[in-house]
Amino acid sequence: MPYPADRKYTKDHEWIRIAGDTGEVGITDYAQQQLGDVVYVELPDVGRTISAGESFGSIESVKAVSELFAPMTGEVVAVNDHLKNHPEVVNADPHGTWMIKLKLAQPTDAGALLDAPQYQSHLG
Repeated sequence: MPYPADRKYTKDHEWIRIAGDTGEVGITDYAQQQLGDVVYVELPDVGRTISAGESFGSIESVKAVSELFAPMTGEVVAVNDHLKNHPEVVNADPHGTWMIKLKLAQPTDAGALLDAPQYQSHLG
């Protein structure tokens, strides 16, 4: 699956799509492939402030439980509640399924993240 060019990526396999001072966060196709069938997603409460690199929740599959890490610093302004009852959509459409929306503290910090070609190179 090609990695969308309209996002930035972390080496921990999260993506962020930024619009103004807000960013939608999800996991990459590579991450969902490594996890296998996703059965549960734990997400933070709206209003929580998260620092870049900090765990904001977890994702559980039939194979393992993995932490989710914030690609940028910000305040959680929305959580994808649909994932509570339908976590499997992460497997079906990882790049179309956001988990949280952040009001970004410093939108310019996105420059520290990987673009799509850099992320693909990181995967090898």
